[in-house]
Amino acid sequence: MAPRLRKVLVIDPAPASARLLGDLLRNISHGEVYIASTNKRGLELAGQVDPQLIFVELNGAGTDGVDFARKFRRSDLVSRQAPIIVVTATATAQSIMAARDAGVHEFLRKPYTAKELVRRLEAVTLRPRDWVEAVQYIGPDRRRFNSDDYTGPLKRRSDSKASTDSQRILQALRIIKAALTALDSDPAQAMRALRAQAGDLQRVAVNISDMSLATEAADLQRCLLASAQRGVLDPAEITGFAAPLLERLPADDANRAKPQSVML
Repeated sequence: MAPRLRKVLVIDPAPASARLLGDLLRNISHGEVYIASTNKRGLELAGQVDPQLIFVELNGAGTDGVDFARKFRRSDLVSRQAPIIVVTATATAQSIMAARDAGVHEFLRKPYTAKELVRRLEAVTLRPRDWVEAVQYIGPDRRRFNSDDYTGPLKRRSDSKASTDSQRILQALRIIKAALTALDSDPAQAMRALRAQAGDLQRVAVNISDMSLATEAADLQRCLLASAQRGVLDPAEITGFAAPLLERLPADDANRAKPQSVML
C-alpha cells in the first residue's frame, strides 16, 4: 500500500482527531500527511499537493464530506480521481448513501481501530474500482461501495469480478446519451463524460475486435477534440457524430425520452 499513500490529505475541523489519524497513517505508510480544517482549505491543499488519498469528516465546522466530494470530483484538479474516505461518528443510512452518490470510495466510522483503518486503506489501494465519468455521477463504481465489509453473495445477478465487455459498452452508450442532453446545461462535465466514454468504447472495441465500433468511437473522439481546439461547442455536430453509436442501444433504451437512471 505504501507507494499509494505517500501523500494523504486529512480534512477535519478537530485538531486532535486529525493528528490521531495523521499519526496512524504515518506509522502505516511513512508518507506525508497534510491537514486542513475546512473544505475550502482542503480543496486548496488538494490543488497544491495532488494527494493520493483523502479523508474528510462528514459533518463539522467548515466541513461537509458530501459537498467536498461533489466539488472535488467536478473540479479540474489533477487528483480529482483520488480515493475519498468519509469519517464520522454518526453514520446513518441516509448519510452513507449520500456519500456514495457523491463519489466517495469508503466510509469509516468513529471510533475506529487501526485494523479497521487498514481495511479501508487496503480497499482503496489494493482493490481499485472502475471509474465512472458520467454527468450526474462522477466517481468509482458504486456497486462496490464499502466492499471490504461485504462477505455475502453478490448483490445483483449481473455482478461479476469485472464488467463484461457488453456491459461496459451498454453503460458507455447510456452515459453518452445522457451527456448529449446535458451539453447545454452542463457543457464542461458533459464534454468530459463524452470524451471518457468514447475512449472506453475504443478500448473495448479493440478487445473484442469490433472495428466498426472502434471507428465510430474514434470519430466521436476526433469531433470532441476539434470542438475543444476551436473553443466553440456545437451540440448538433457532436450529436451527429454520436448518432451511429447510439444506434447500438437496445430498443428500450433508444426509445426513452429521457435516459434511465442506472446504478454505476
